[in-house]
Amino acid sequence: MGIKLLLTILVAVLGLLSAMGIGTVLWHRATEDLIDELNLALQQKPNAVVDFKELEKLPAPVKRYFRHVLKDGQPFIRSARLVQEGGFRTGAADGRWSGMKATQHYATLNPGFVWDARIRMAPFVFMRVRDAYLGGRGRMQARLLSILPVMDEQAKPELNAGALQRYLAEAAWFPTALFPGQGVRWSGVDANRAVAELTDSGITVSLEFRFNDRGEITRVFTKGRYREADGKYVPTPWAGYFRDYQEHGGMLVPAVGTVEWHLPGGKFPYWKARIVEFTYSFYEGPD
Repeated sequence: MGIKLLLTILVAVLGLLSAMGIGTVLWHRATEDLIDELNLALQQKPNAVVDFKELEKLPAPVKRYFRHVLKDGQPFIRSARLVQEGGFRTGAADGRWSGMKATQHYATLNPGFVWDARIRMAPFVFMRVRDAYLGGRGRMQARLLSILPVMDEQAKPELNAGALQRYLAEAAWFPTALFPGQGVRWSGVDANRAVAELTDSGITVSLEFRFNDRGEITRVFTKGRYREADGKYVPTPWAGYFRDYQEHGGMLVPAVGTVEWHLPGGKFPYWKARIVEFTYSFYEGPD
């Protein structure tokens, strides 16, 4: 191999590494901007605590859930930060899983989240994915190696609704957001199921929650969450599963989760993770 070719390869590699470095800095800066926007909703500080007397009119499995995972008199969650480690996959149902690590921030007074993931696609090849819901607007962005745009979708009605459904499903990780008076309306189905409905910024979504006999949420389901397929959004059955409840922040929350689409050819799990860090901030209780 000639010296000129070696120099050309070296320059190309250094250029790519430099572009990746700049892309990573810009990606993190954009994520921090979204988190700052999310935190604007945290400025109000209501004196709110859990009061089990408010459970009287709720369906039986929902009452069982709150009495199991929360404590009477504890303050409501103001914000949450979770670190996830697991796998993600795209494409065909038999596609391989790629390693994933993600950090997700939530605000509860005005529903919102920012999810920032790094997904290892192959040796030395990774994808940055950012999913967010802020002010009633969903946002989904992805870049290969932090520099090559793969997806950039914002504020489409189907994306907004799907993001709010995600927030509602993941509230199992910050359960005071599901409590009466927090915007969620509960209706019973049977001894182990109930439907939760949430409206935000003119968007209304609902999910069916399944509870086990201990009162833990084990499954969430909808017949019609929007999925992007061939440039169009198609309502598709979608389910999420929770297990391994642990105590964090004085509450019981699931440490392991999986989500899947129910496609005509069968179930397609595409995200699975263990939560390895839980961080909460709480509103102060009444003086």
